[in-house]
Amino acid sequence: MMATPDQDLTQVLEVNANFYRAFESLDIQRMAVVWARADHVRCVHPGWSLLSGWEAVKASWELIFSNTKEIRFTLTDVRVQIRGTMAWVVLTENLLSQVQQDVTSTSILATNIYEKTNGIWQMVHHHASHVFSSRTASDKEVTH
Repeated sequence: MMATPDQDLTQVLEVNANFYRAFESLDIQRMAVVWARADHVRCVHPGWSLLSGWEAVKASWELIFSNTKEIRFTLTDVRVQIRGTMAWVVLTENLLSQVQQDVTSTSILATNIYEKTNGIWQMVHHHASHVFSSRTASDKEVTH
C-alpha cells in the first residue's frame, strides 16, 4: 500500500528528527539507523571535503563523536520537499556544542536528502555549511 503525501511528510520529518537525536546522543549505532548503506551516500560537514559511501561517512561521525563532549540542536526554518521516493529537508541548525573545553554557539545551514527504499526513508546526503551572514543573495545589492 502506497503512503499518502501526509504519511510521507510525517515519516520524513520523523527520520530527520531521528538524525538530530542520533547526533545529540553521540551514538554511532543510532546514527547508522538513519543512513542508507549505499555507494551513492554523501556527506559534507562544515569545512570538510566531500565524503562518499557509507563507510567514509560512518568514519566521519565516529571522529566527530569521539571529539565532542556534548551537542544540542534547535532547528529553525525547516522546509520539506518530497518528489516520489526522494525528499529533502533544508533548515538552519542552531547548535550549542562542547568540544574538549570550548563551548560554542553557531548556526549552520543544512540540506538533508532522504531516499525511500522498501517503504523506509533513509538519509543519503547531508550537507552543512556555516552561516556567516543573515543576508541572502537576493538581499544584496548588485553592482556593475
